[in-house]
Amino acid sequence: MPVPLLANEYVTVYESPDPDRVYAYTPGIARLPDGRLVATMDQGGPGVRDLPGVKGWRGEGRHAWQGLVFTSDDRGATWTQRAQFPFMHARPFCAGDAVYVLGHDGDLAIIRSGDRGETWSAPASLTQGQKWHQSACNVLTCRGRVYLVMERITRDIGTWPVSVLAPVLMSGPLDADLTRPESWTLASELTFEQLAQQVRWLGAPFWPLGPTVADAGQGTRSMAPIGWLETNVVQFTDPDHVWADSEGRTFYLWMRAHTGATNMACIARVVEGDDGSMTTTAAASPAGVPMLHVPCPGGQMRFHILQDPQTGLYWLLSSLATDSMTRPDRLPPTRYGLPNNERHLLALHYSRNCMDWCMAGLVARGDTPQQARHYASMCIDGDDLHVLSRSGDHRAHSAHDGNLITLHTVRDFRSLVYT
Repeated sequence: MPVPLLANEYVTVYESPDPDRVYAYTPGIARLPDGRLVATMDQGGPGVRDLPGVKGWRGEGRHAWQGLVFTSDDRGATWTQRAQFPFMHARPFCAGDAVYVLGHDGDLAIIRSGDRGETWSAPASLTQGQKWHQSACNVLTCRGRVYLVMERITRDIGTWPVSVLAPVLMSGPLDADLTRPESWTLASELTFEQLAQQVRWLGAPFWPLGPTVADAGQGTRSMAPIGWLETNVVQFTDPDHVWADSEGRTFYLWMRAHTGATNMACIARVVEGDDGSMTTTAAASPAGVPMLHVPCPGGQMRFHILQDPQTGLYWLLSSLATDSMTRPDRLPPTRYGLPNNERHLLALHYSRNCMDWCMAGLVARGDTPQQARHYASMCIDGDDLHVLSRSGDHRAHSAHDGNLITLHTVRDFRSLVYT
């Protein structure tokens, strides 16, 4: 008997005007104090150059990118496009009486709205001459500050740079003008390849680096150097947790683990000093052993972690893997990448400690593996959980390059807790 889906029906927030040439990426969502929802996404692919409006060109790859902002005043039933922005990998968040969207076009870029997302400032650059990366991962607020992670590409290695990404925790006062670079404090940098020299391995990489099957040089099932990316930030406030910090100055980075295997995440730790500086180091077990990998359902793909302030539980949106042990050459042509790259099953879990996860259910599924439901962001709206998904239908170019951004609402989500 099929497992019931929590929120398979959806509202279409964005639909590509040309599914073969314009792709839908990076869904981000935030709820304002008055209940308004703000959603962001970016358009990528070869057709973006022909779209009207502002565009960025330094973000990633050889194509232009264009971001969009939408708002909803009826809990996601209908949406209004409010703005375009010339950068990518962005997310919306609230700080003080303003709403911001932070991403990058090579350098970090940000826009601000002082009227609930109706109108937006011109983009401001927070860095100069650098290259960054990320997705619309989570945002924390505590002790009068906002905390989020962007990832700096520390050097060019000629391939997917996840081994040389430095996840940088950024912090700014809630009442500051966060479009000004001096408002932000950035943590020290630590790359995957640096940390990997300190820790013990857990069977990674799973696939040999480079092409895994004869694919006529297309690289469609190649294994890039292992690394981490798409970073969430969490704190542990339960005094019974072995990593709890009563002063709230210790943060843990929870990242997608690119190893070729499934259901593991990468972690690191950031400690904030009395002077506000932040230092990134390896996380460590109670025995003092440096740690790099932890169990995480769907940790092989981009995931989103959100702590519910009402219950203290952590909620996890991630991609469910079902056949990661299939030989790459036995995968159907419509499956994207290696076996661990399954993208059409979006699952919801919860945890008291970010280590032991209980499955709450499947949020949504595409009709085929090409029709993705993945890279989702979420926000709490009363008793409901809004899920904004990077999706595709039968017209999607691939599971990776979808044509829709869809909103799925899990009603009364706390009732799913059974432990």
